[in-house]
Amino acid sequence: MPELRSRPGPGEHPPRRPAVVAGASSGIGAEIARMLGAGGYPVALGARRIEPCEQIAAEIRAAGGEAVAHELDIADTASVEAFGKAVTERLGEVEVLVANAGTMPGGAVVDLEPAAFAAALDVNAVGLLRLLRTFVAPMIARRRGDVVVISSEVLEHPRPYVGAYTAGKWAAEGLARTLQMELEGTGVRASLVRPGPTATDIAAGWDMDVAMQAYHSGRKFGTLRHMALLPPEAIAHTVAHVVGAPRGVHVATSYVTPEAPLSEGAE
Repeated sequence: MPELRSRPGPGEHPPRRPAVVAGASSGIGAEIARMLGAGGYPVALGARRIEPCEQIAAEIRAAGGEAVAHELDIADTASVEAFGKAVTERLGEVEVLVANAGTMPGGAVVDLEPAAFAAALDVNAVGLLRLLRTFVAPMIARRRGDVVVISSEVLEHPRPYVGAYTAGKWAAEGLARTLQMELEGTGVRASLVRPGPTATDIAAGWDMDVAMQAYHSGRKFGTLRHMALLPPEAIAHTVAHVVGAPRGVHVATSYVTPEAPLSEGAE
């Protein structure tokens, strides 16, 4: 059997693995960037909001890591291509791609405007394709690399009032699962991470009435069994575990969900 190596041997240096985090300006993406930076990965942070990315990159550098920030709009092919070129020039060939950027408009399916629905699909599904087209072919040529797609628990448990988000994540997972098969034997691993309810600001712009309808429907259909939320760092830990797996190991799908609060009387 082949020997699995997760750490460098005596006298060896850890490999330099530049990592890209798309959607790194806040929440899950920001924590992934911080954790990878702390773990020795040179990190490129990308998002439409460049100022928070620059602040996080500065934090990583201040802690002794290597990080850069560059504007990225995954709904714009030219922006993704420019981002890829800039990152490669500044950090070298990308070894790790974390596709985290996404949008989650709220509203009932019958109230969704087709243009708004199409825009959400363009970010959540076509945006993933733009990232893959930019970064994966060079990984295949080098016969090594990791792609991590941040999906959602809606693949397991669809929820009312997030129809556009659910459709986009289903499309993205279909793309990613197909990619997993196509990459087999190339040395490049594609992995899915499905966060459960997580404390982020992705629904910050929702109408309050829609938010309350979503909350009550979650209780009704059992998709919100308790009020515990994951901290974004929990997803970052999972991503670090996935990309840090030794060669010969593929963590294909991870479903991360918050543990329920201890029941009354439990020890």
